[in-house]
Amino acid sequence: MDTHMCIHEQNFMSSKDVGLRIRVERELREAFLSACRAEDRPASDVLREFMRMYAKQHHDGRQTSLFARRDDEKQNESVTEQA
Repeated sequence: MDTHMCIHEQNFMSSKDVGLRIRVERELREAFLSACRAEDRPASDVLREFMRMYAKQHHDGRQTSLFARRDDEKQNESVTEQA
């Protein structure tokens, strides 16, 4: 059964003004919250950190060109052309 995982924080000193509501399996939610408690970190902080990292790794949240090639494909093509 799915459970809701809501993240709501009111901090008038920050710019956080929107919420995110996702549905996850109960076991995943409990495992995540348990891991956060073990690290003495609020779940919302962990999720925000992951979101920042994911967005940065994926070009700051922007869609890349559909025709862009990955670096490893360019490397393989370069090696093949040199042979």
